[in-house]
Amino acid sequence: MRILIISDIHANYTAFETVLKDAEGQWDFVWCLGDVVGYGPDPNECVEKLKTLPHLCLAGNHDWAALGRLDVRTFNPDARRAVEWTQDTLTPENTKFLEALPVTFVIGDYTLVHASPREPVWEYILEPLIAALNFPHFETPYCFVGHTHQPVIYTMVDENGDTHSAQPQYNQPHHLNGKRQIINPGSIGQPRDQNPKSAYGILDMETGVFEHRRIPYDIGDVQERMRNYKLPERLISRLEHGL
Repeated sequence: MRILIISDIHANYTAFETVLKDAEGQWDFVWCLGDVVGYGPDPNECVEKLKTLPHLCLAGNHDWAALGRLDVRTFNPDARRAVEWTQDTLTPENTKFLEALPVTFVIGDYTLVHASPREPVWEYILEPLIAALNFPHFETPYCFVGHTHQPVIYTMVDENGDTHSAQPQYNQPHHLNGKRQIINPGSIGQPRDQNPKSAYGILDMETGVFEHRRIPYDIGDVQERMRNYKLPERLISRLEHGL
């Protein structure tokens, strides 16, 4: 089975559609690692599109924020404004969809979380040390995470827990060779690695091969809708810079 692995759509329907078109015919099932909503202008459209796909989806921190499960006072002012707008915009049916999302899922050799195995909704894995501290918190060989919006592979290199990080080689096969790894496919809707292209991954479960991918999308189209809804300008401009 081939899996389309996506994360951090962040209510960016244009980017979501672009990724689905780019990967068309190359996957059988979708794993979504959370943050379907938040920041962007299309929360209902993204939820409704995801519901039409064969998928499993986890809850992210912005999904929880839209449900009132997190204190939005901990968010920066722009993010808080976007959360409040999302809360007002989501339909009751799509809110119920978000309410039912789990925070972790284990399937075969793979653990799925939004943020990290030890703090599934909130912790950022941004360096090898934090990755190393997370390996004891899952039992499978591999863990897929999102949340940071940065594609990366963390590999445990010895029994002492020493860990190194590797940037992805896009459109190149990465063979899962049994070494324990934490893999982030990057963000569809709001990349933050100074590359504005949407990021996603394809996993072939039979061959044990994962592939990071990037694809450009119509950023201006999304920015126009965000301005029409009077979302914060900082959230609008950052899309074109991948920040």
